[in-house]
Amino acid sequence: MTMWCIQVSMEKRTGVLQHVVSEHDVETAHGVLHVTMRGVARGNRPTILTYHDIGLNHKSCFNSLFNYEDMLEVTQHFSVLHVDAPGQQENAPAFPTGYQYPTMDELAEMLPSVLKQLQVKSVIGIGVGAGAYVLTKLALTEPTLVEGLVLIDVDPCAKGWMDWAASKLSGWTSNLVDMIMGHYFSADELTENTEIVQTYRLHVSQDVPQDNLAMFYNSYSSRTELQMERPIPGLNENTVTTLRCPSLLVVGDTSPAVDVVVECNSRLNPTKTTLLKMADCGGLPQVVQPGKLAEAFKYFVQGMGYMPTAGMTRLVRSRTHSASSVGSADGVRSRAAPSLPEGAAPSLPEGAAPSIPGLTADRAIELSA
Repeated sequence: MTMWCIQVSMEKRTGVLQHVVSEHDVETAHGVLHVTMRGVARGNRPTILTYHDIGLNHKSCFNSLFNYEDMLEVTQHFSVLHVDAPGQQENAPAFPTGYQYPTMDELAEMLPSVLKQLQVKSVIGIGVGAGAYVLTKLALTEPTLVEGLVLIDVDPCAKGWMDWAASKLSGWTSNLVDMIMGHYFSADELTENTEIVQTYRLHVSQDVPQDNLAMFYNSYSSRTELQMERPIPGLNENTVTTLRCPSLLVVGDTSPAVDVVVECNSRLNPTKTTLLKMADCGGLPQVVQPGKLAEAFKYFVQGMGYMPTAGMTRLVRSRTHSASSVGSADGVRSRAAPSLPEGAAPSLPEGAAPSIPGLTADRAIELSA
């Protein structure tokens, strides 16, 4: 492992002393992975692990979210590990001729080695698109490493032959940048939301070596189906293959990924999964609606038992409650029908555990503007 850059920031932001930031090139069985670590992993709490989508790196994908004030109030209590897929980081050199890009499964297999070398014992993952697929694969193969997942625009399905044929045909008339724009944004967004589309079009076309980008795109296009099945209560909860950790699925209500996110939702345990559909939002919700996503993440982390209080220690709380209720300072509060004010996640009485991780997977939360 090579640590090639260390920065120490003593500047206070929102009254919080910033963490040490270190960048590493980590050797794995499938090649070198560039990662950026903010803070130092601690054994009493997980590290937040991010993985970006195709066409992006950790900065262009997550800076809007992680620089948001409400998110900083949460992440000050955690170390954060940003992963750049091979060849996608800032100023990445072009791959040599004959380089074999890792498959999506191999990208997931690279992560345990990275976590071990950086002494990270467990993670809460935040992934977008291709990154969401990689983190889901990690949680399926190494469930003890993953305590929770926030999956934005996740697609658990392999690309069918009809989709493959369509992409090949479109490739004759559309370049790689256009195809990636169609992956992020709906047709309406591409014609109406010109500012953000133009910003990301320029980034995708200019800031990542195009051959490297094409390799990552082809790896994602060649992904296999994620083998997950919704458990049947009382029958196969402990044997069926599905995510074991609390999961928050996020998608904009006009995103091209709505259908596949709903499909993913149908394969997960409804007592551990929440579908968060953001109103007035399409592609890249972490960029377009960072405030709402930061608030949802805060409640998600609190619901896992990590509260932004002194020490951020895991709550000692009973796990004998039914899946449809949760203990609070005022007794038991039903989760069955949460009421959200416009633009906000539910407010809670002091000491109450939030509702997000335990909502049924069949119930979508919509955050409106």
